[in-house]
Amino acid sequence: MTILEKKMAALEGAEHAVAFSSGMGAVSAAVLSVVRAGDHIVCTSHPYSWTNKLMKRFLPRFGVEVTMVDGTDAANYKNAIKPNTKLLYLESPNSFTFELQDLAAVTAIAKAHNCRTIIDNSFASPLHQNPIKFGVDLVVHSCTKYIGGHSDVMGGVVCGSRDLINSIFNNEFMTLGAVMSPHDAWLFIRGLRTLPVRMERVAASTRKVVEYLEQHPKVEKVLFPFLPSNPQHELAHKQMSNNSGQFSILLKANTLAKADLFCDSLKHFLMAASWGGHESLMFPISAVYASENMKIDLPFNLVRFYIGLEDPEYLIQDLKQALAAL
Repeated sequence: MTILEKKMAALEGAEHAVAFSSGMGAVSAAVLSVVRAGDHIVCTSHPYSWTNKLMKRFLPRFGVEVTMVDGTDAANYKNAIKPNTKLLYLESPNSFTFELQDLAAVTAIAKAHNCRTIIDNSFASPLHQNPIKFGVDLVVHSCTKYIGGHSDVMGGVVCGSRDLINSIFNNEFMTLGAVMSPHDAWLFIRGLRTLPVRMERVAASTRKVVEYLEQHPKVEKVLFPFLPSNPQHELAHKQMSNNSGQFSILLKANTLAKADLFCDSLKHFLMAASWGGHESLMFPISAVYASENMKIDLPFNLVRFYIGLEDPEYLIQDLKQALAAL
């Protein structure tokens, strides 16, 4: 595990890192290392679903207040800060809608108000974005995704200064017990050996698929920060060296049944939530729209995609026939 932690710290440009048995183990420990009863968090809206539950359901039970803001404007973080604010939480790009936060601007606000910053960097990977360079205090990853790369192991990591990581190790890590096994650490080290070539392939294939979908008459909008038409296109290039494999589309579907028809017509995209492996995935909001367990304020015609290692033309042909079904 020590070898994995040293490698992840090096990739993120951090002094130190500590590995956990899941991504949410890492997120939870990082957040709990900063706040206590009576404190306040400002968090970007639409984070990863279990982070959302941590912020909205779990932490308030223990007297921690959370305010969700539109993170695309750094001023929203500043305006939400209270005297008891201790943490500004970022996820850039964020889950499902892929908005960015201006990392340098938010960290400057945090420092001016004596707050910590934590970012979930899973979506960009440490190869395509290094938030510590922009002043972020703690960087978390779900290693289950790109770091593992084979959809066969779960884990997480927190990267940061030696003092902050040592404090997490001696408190949240040892107390909560989300400890990574040696074999899982070995599997993540295996994944790191192919990470550069996998990310290069995923990035190139994703651009081809996005280009096709942006022009399709049955696609209302493509949510992908590296598109020239995206209002955050310039910020994406400033903060990230390349795109990764996730994006979402809004279908021109005026009923839940039509959105389901498109998804059911896809033959080469698995319906699954945990991306980062070799196979391409899609996750339709329509699948959870009526769920009592997972309340989500996103439109039913939104479908999130992850592009894996398959030939992009193979995937485009599948999308073409599924869109024709609409």
